[in-house]
Amino acid sequence: MSSVSLRDYAAVRLNELCRAVDFPGPRDEATRLFQEILGPGGYNSISDDPRWGSDVSDDRTPFEFSVAFDSDGTPTIRILIEPTAEHPSNLANMEVSKRILQALSNRLDFSLDQFTAIQDLFLPEDPQGKFAMWYSLVLRPNTPPSFKLYFNPEVRGHCNAPALVREGFQRLGFPAAYETVLRHAGRRGHHLDSYSFFTLDLRQHVRPRVKVYVSHHMAEEPTVRRAAEAVPNADPDQVVEFCRVSGGGTGLFAHRPLISSYSFVEGDTDRPSVYTLYVPIRDYVNNDEEARNRAAELMTRMDLDPALLDRALEAVARRPLTEGVGMIPHLSLRLGWPKPGFTVYLSTEAFAVCPPRRSALVS
Repeated sequence: MSSVSLRDYAAVRLNELCRAVDFPGPRDEATRLFQEILGPGGYNSISDDPRWGSDVSDDRTPFEFSVAFDSDGTPTIRILIEPTAEHPSNLANMEVSKRILQALSNRLDFSLDQFTAIQDLFLPEDPQGKFAMWYSLVLRPNTPPSFKLYFNPEVRGHCNAPALVREGFQRLGFPAAYETVLRHAGRRGHHLDSYSFFTLDLRQHVRPRVKVYVSHHMAEEPTVRRAAEAVPNADPDQVVEFCRVSGGGTGLFAHRPLISSYSFVEGDTDRPSVYTLYVPIRDYVNNDEEARNRAAELMTRMDLDPALLDRALEAVARRPLTEGVGMIPHLSLRLGWPKPGFTVYLSTEAFAVCPPRRSALVS
């Protein structure tokens, strides 16, 4: 596999993952879309060092898989992708992303009205930070592929992120959303509760959805309990228990931060419809076998079959789980409308493997 291009490697991994979780329907269109969104950088060989230090994955692979399970066990496959230019930079990658978006809109006939409303906020001429624009390709059973755009609130600098998020909500028709997010997820100040992503769904004939992600640095369980209370149908006790199990009893999450996200859909005013907690489990285990075991325990508690997780891991793994850490970078719990769900995130480690830790992290 070392001589193949990144786009061909990605196609193989996607098809293996679809087979592993018995994902129904044709996959050719999804594969073509995946390869297209990778951009010109997708033609680079995985035997070479990555030309761009993508923040999507620890090893700089510019894509990451996830498998989301609804409460009935139905899987949804998502792929987070950073398009990269032939000569990558934040600006060059941003321009490639915009060209891809226009081509997809023309071909698949989805509206760019919401994107147009905020692009001058989040896509400046001199983008700062780790990225400017990412994609999520969403594959649901017996449904055409859909897309989500990720924007970087710190694209104009860390200090300007709150103002960009506030203005983004205003322009998209959620004027009370920012104050709700600030009150529940930003109480400790922007130095500890920082804005990571601002996202838009791109779908046909579906209620528009806007999401914001808040990273909770140096957080403990009360931080996410308070964050979950913003959503009427979210159970804060369930959030705390998920945090405790996935973190292995970690009290203070002092490495990578916990992340909260809120989803606002058409009809929401000051209260979001969905709360999701993301736990960066790779920083709180010694190896991926430990991460797998915690994920399996959580799935069992939610009456989901851990065998689906094991098949997904087999589809992406190129090594034993005990011989590295980071193949499972995050676990997430989704609560609220229309139904709860669990997601496991999967890194294919196209370029490198992070070695396992040799000493126990927690007692």
